[in-house]
Amino acid sequence: MTSPAEAPAASEDAGAAQEYARRMAVRRGRAAELKRRDRRLSNARLAVFFAGLALAALVFFGRALSPLWLLPPIAAFCALLLVHDRVIRRRERAERAVAFYERGLARLAHRFAGLGEPGERYRDPHHPYAEDLDLFGRGSLFELLCAARTRAGEEQLAAWLLAPAAPAVVRERQQAVAELRDRLDLREDLALLGEDVRAGLHAAALRSWGEAPPAFARPALLRAFAAALTALSLGALALWMATPAGPFPFLAALAVQGVFAAALRGPVAHVASAAELPAHDLALFSELLARLERERPRSPRLAVLRAALEGAGLPPSRRIAQLRLRVDLLESRRNQLFAPLAALLLWKTQCALAIEGWRARSGPALGRWIDAVGEIEALASLAAYAYERPDARFPELAEGPPRFEAEGLGHPLIPDERCVRNGFRLGPEPAVLIVSGSNMSGKSTLLRSAGTAAVLAQAGAPVCATRLALSPLQIGASLRTHDSLQEGISRFQAELLRLRQVKELAERAAPPVLFLLDEILHGTNSHDRALGAEAVVRGLVERGAIGLVTTHDLALARVADSLAPRGANVHFEDRMVDGRMEFDYQLRPGVVTRGNALELMRAMGLV
Repeated sequence: MTSPAEAPAASEDAGAAQEYARRMAVRRGRAAELKRRDRRLSNARLAVFFAGLALAALVFFGRALSPLWLLPPIAAFCALLLVHDRVIRRRERAERAVAFYERGLARLAHRFAGLGEPGERYRDPHHPYAEDLDLFGRGSLFELLCAARTRAGEEQLAAWLLAPAAPAVVRERQQAVAELRDRLDLREDLALLGEDVRAGLHAAALRSWGEAPPAFARPALLRAFAAALTALSLGALALWMATPAGPFPFLAALAVQGVFAAALRGPVAHVASAAELPAHDLALFSELLARLERERPRSPRLAVLRAALEGAGLPPSRRIAQLRLRVDLLESRRNQLFAPLAALLLWKTQCALAIEGWRARSGPALGRWIDAVGEIEALASLAAYAYERPDARFPELAEGPPRFEAEGLGHPLIPDERCVRNGFRLGPEPAVLIVSGSNMSGKSTLLRSAGTAAVLAQAGAPVCATRLALSPLQIGASLRTHDSLQEGISRFQAELLRLRQVKELAERAAPPVLFLLDEILHGTNSHDRALGAEAVVRGLVERGAIGLVTTHDLALARVADSLAPRGANVHFEDRMVDGRMEFDYQLRPGVVTRGNALELMRAMGLV
């Protein structure tokens, strides 16, 4: 099996782009061919239909032909209908495959914003780093990563990004991602099978439905009694029609049926209403399960997830298909033509009892199946990212003192042609780097790159770096604080609240905090800012935290001197060329010696 630390077969982004383009061309050609077949079959159906009409006219009006002549066109029309339906479904699948690879190419070209799932529902302004690191929203890390087509998969991926996992869990995920990385056919199948279920498959609701208390005390006995009553009513009806017995036996049987149905009206209505929740999700969920049941994974975590789909008796896909059939039969009672017969057959009651029987046997396992599918989809999302970014590397996770050592660190949301990579080391010495530099020189991007790498690393994904070694770390960031009119909080208050949140994280026993503070305390005067910044940073370092602090106020650079050797200064430079600022975005040791604010103002004619 491929080691997680090894690069995939493709050596550069062009490998993924070429493979996507090749597959897209094949799927596009197949879609075009199926579209032509679709058109020919539509014409053939129309021709057979009119031929049938002409024959019907000859049979019923001209009386020149026997009615048996109508059988061939009817049979031909039904056969064409079935074939045409299969062609339409295959064409739609091919078209979805084209769209799948178009989205992949868009991700590779960093044109994915607005094309995927932004994960807006997971945004939380009070989370210690989600907003600061652009985890969710249009053009976010989640939109770049997420290839899940079920709500369960999206929720699982979001949970991994919002909370670091233990090293042992991360290593299991790395092995699973490495195994799935080159399984492009599987990832395509999962994406296409689940395309229409994104808005559904609400894991919590389905799990609650499956685990809810039974609606009937003894459903098997009630089903047998309902079937017996139905047989009795049908027998009485046949007796009435075939003999002079009269309608009394039939009416008596109907009366007994009515009493039975009335006694169960409440539970039956509850079951019918509850069954509407999974009704629209079951077909595709069954297909997803069927596809995953064919896999025989090698990595430990995937093997565990695959085992969660095992069980006594039928596989989950077949059991879900059974439930789908029961729900479809229940829904058929709404057909007005079938409604009278449905009433005679106790249709609603019998279907509700059948659904409850299924839920009693398989309902408790629903949550396990959904969770397994969701986690596999989350792993497949990380695997797609690993395949599309062969330059990314799985990090080294180690226990021990807090550390974050990065080489060639970049940001996954910045295109390669504009991404300038840097390296730095955090540990006991230095525990904090004060990053100075002028406006727009790259300070905030460095913090976001470090935070995003820590998030991906502890989710089980490869990171945008040539090497990253880190210990288990909590992340606390203050890069993008805003005032809140609703909460009556100023921007400075919001920053103080975030700093307190980071401090409280650092006070926990484990794991240590990686703090990322951008332009700390910029909402107060220079004197208070210097004293406050030093107190905050010193308090974090003394609690075992490590991190980066940016500033363009050179007075704050002295914080590192006061903390030496646990603190150090690094900086970004800029220069003015022909009235235009130029940046190389390269991190250098020491304190920056100049700023650019006045020169920028002069260049814009403000001073």
